[in-house]
Amino acid sequence: MTIIGIPAGWPADEDAARDVQRELRGRIVRDEPGPAVGEGHVTGLDVAYDDERDLVAAAAVVLDARTLDVVEEATAVGRVSFPYVPGLLAFREIPTVLAALGSLTADPGLLVCDGYGLAHPRRFGLASHLGVLTGRPSIGVAKNPFTFTYEQPGPERGEFSALLAADGADEEDEEVGRALRTQAGVKPVFVSVGHRVSLDRACAHTLHLSPRYRIPETTRHADSLCRTALKEALART
Repeated sequence: MTIIGIPAGWPADEDAARDVQRELRGRIVRDEPGPAVGEGHVTGLDVAYDDERDLVAAAAVVLDARTLDVVEEATAVGRVSFPYVPGLLAFREIPTVLAALGSLTADPGLLVCDGYGLAHPRRFGLASHLGVLTGRPSIGVAKNPFTFTYEQPGPERGEFSALLAADGADEEDEEVGRALRTQAGVKPVFVSVGHRVSLDRACAHTLHLSPRYRIPETTRHADSLCRTALKEALART
């Protein structure tokens, strides 16, 4: 088993990581609609940690965007590459996620991250970070709203409300994403743009990827796979 090491020059402290976020944030493309829903491939990305042994397992699962059938799976195991700091979680896992993505033979298409894109204190969460680094369209679909506020969307599938960041008493709050109801009467998920996708299209993809459950099929597959990969890695160490 090969364990991915921490890349040379990787940020080692909070100030350095924030500097990287600020520099890369300027490269986000926000004026493209993104790939059409139900065409090509979509790839779910997720990670699982064992902090005691300093390991992170990443999974990349490519689905056929029309049928949601699994096309290809890949995993990688690496060293946790940054301390736990809210708002800087991407730096803990990106090298291992990129290794999993890099071992795919199929075109990943749209990247769907279990996390945030623009819905981030510095408007640069994991989905944006990965999108900029790979050049691929990306979205974030999170299970909670992080630090942002929202009104409950209507109870039916497809209803949504704005996820808002308060930027000042004299200005309107900024919409950084949406609380989206993927199943009737079930808690919403929180969708944000990562890179090269509009918010409307990001929500449309999320609904298409969630035909039966609250969480998109991309995330469900990747979550299961990364947990299995971590368990197998721990058994060998």
